[in-house]
Amino acid sequence: MTPLDYEYLQKLLKDRSGLVLSADKKYLLESRLLPLARKAGVPGITDLVQKMKAGSDSLINDVVEAMTTNETFFFRDKTPFDHFKDSVIPELIKARAGRKSLRIWCAASSTGQEPYSLAMLLKEKASELAGWRIEIVATDLSPEVLEKSKAGLYTQFEVQRGLPIQLLVKYFKQVGTMWQLNADVRSMVQYRLFNLLQDFTALGKFDVIFCRNVLIYFDQATKSDIFNRLMKVNEPDGYLFLGAAETVVGLTDSYRICPKRRGVYLPNSSAASTAPGLALGGLKTSALTGR
Repeated sequence: MTPLDYEYLQKLLKDRSGLVLSADKKYLLESRLLPLARKAGVPGITDLVQKMKAGSDSLINDVVEAMTTNETFFFRDKTPFDHFKDSVIPELIKARAGRKSLRIWCAASSTGQEPYSLAMLLKEKASELAGWRIEIVATDLSPEVLEKSKAGLYTQFEVQRGLPIQLLVKYFKQVGTMWQLNADVRSMVQYRLFNLLQDFTALGKFDVIFCRNVLIYFDQATKSDIFNRLMKVNEPDGYLFLGAAETVVGLTDSYRICPKRRGVYLPNSSAASTAPGLALGGLKTSALTGR
């Protein structure tokens, strides 16, 4: 791979996905793209780049998808999910008692463990949320991981990573050597192909946004821009959850730290109050029934 090839791929990945590759990440490109080059019938990265430059959109999409990190597991880092269950849901039940609806966005949802973790926690609160309209919108830029998410089918290894045994028994059924999430939980989540560099307004407004472990791959300017745009689709009294290695500090005034809740952030009321109202974007909702 020549320096020009690397520069081309760096720019392509930043423009298409926001992913920023530093100069010392050539090994990562080679390890992920050499198998793709062989699949495309070319001997190396340079030939792959030439084929991309010739106008192969499908190949470009394959390259972006190959470079996207899809590491995830159920109840990842645990603490944010405890905050969601023990503090955020009870507070929102009080705050939304009049309209009896909740909208949650899982950005960069990967293979679905995060939105399904939230769905199971909401199922556990079914008696308190009887008659409520619950909508979990999960987005990712990878069609492949979205298809896996919709199936809700996971290996023994995947369900052993973070998923409590009582929830496995309660909400999954065994299919051969795999485990499939029950249909009533899967139906609580709707998946959409979406890139965080796109305009958020079509998604509508959300009470809770989970945007965890994805911003670490973006540069400072892109992070700031995303935070400012997230605030505009986050309800003024809503919540933003970030990953353990992510923060808004020094990047935006749109959010402030939520005291005593690690990884949870609140829209700044002064900034949020000036954000234009947004429609719900025509997305369907699903009712939360009994357990």
